[in-house]
Amino acid sequence: MLIRRARRFTSNEITDAKLYLSRREWMIGAALLTLLPGESGAATPQGQPLGATRNEALSLREPATKFEAATTYNNFYEFGVNKDDPARLAHTLTPRPWTVQVDGLVHKPKTYDIDELLRLSPLEERVYALRCVEGWSMVVPWIGVPLASLLRRVEPTGQAKYVEFTTLLDPRQFPGQRAGFFGSTLDWPYTEGLRLDEALHPLTLLTVGMYGQVLPNQNGAPIRVVVPWKYGFKSAKSIVRIRLTREQPPTAWNKAAPQEYGFYSNVNPAVDHPRWSQATERRIGEFRRRPTLPFNGYADQVAHLYAGMDLRKLY
Repeated sequence: MLIRRARRFTSNEITDAKLYLSRREWMIGAALLTLLPGESGAATPQGQPLGATRNEALSLREPATKFEAATTYNNFYEFGVNKDDPARLAHTLTPRPWTVQVDGLVHKPKTYDIDELLRLSPLEERVYALRCVEGWSMVVPWIGVPLASLLRRVEPTGQAKYVEFTTLLDPRQFPGQRAGFFGSTLDWPYTEGLRLDEALHPLTLLTVGMYGQVLPNQNGAPIRVVVPWKYGFKSAKSIVRIRLTREQPPTAWNKAAPQEYGFYSNVNPAVDHPRWSQATERRIGEFRRRPTLPFNGYADQVAHLYAGMDLRKLY
């Protein structure tokens, strides 16, 4: 299939602060949290239950963001650029059957069926903070397994230094990938990457569910990665390939705007986005902004990974 490359973003088109940090957006986000299941058709229906044991040691002691807000206020550009586009349009995605190809610099490359991935190790529920680069945040109870449990099965070679994630490329299922679709400006398919030691870190979660159920389509069904100390766009959704490489892989937002989105993209309140401050954040459901924490509050667990690096640089 021939897919026409979409045009690149200009600086003013990418994550416009006027769009994301406006009073209107703030009011919409707060209003979402007043909706309870079953009210006036606004609630997102519950999906298939997915059992998991809570990992208390790796979970926040904070109330979770309401399910309706976490599933209707999303960035998933494959469905469109507006926050409500994923919830409105995600019915076009078919999350079963689904396979994930794991290859590259590994001794045992393999293509896994999604149900096989569910059995890699016992499913855990982990309550993580999610911090968006746009300045808002949530608390989400994710369900999954450590990404390390998959990577160790394929046995990375000594040359493997990075892990690349690739999202499904299928304009029939993802309207935002269609040529001419409003906002279809990224270089599809969406790609993201981590350093191998980041990918192997115990906090990095290969995620298949949230809120006690399988992942909703709009949240990255059927499988995504969650890296809680990085800005949310690093957590690739609807993954179809995980490839281990020697060189740092190109990533979607870094290609679109390298002057704004670096490869590492760790949450850092001392380093502003070129067009807005990162010193504070708006937790969905709260009226006041709160201070942004270094590494999104996970500094004790992950800061050692970046010893000697100048974290003010985008890299």
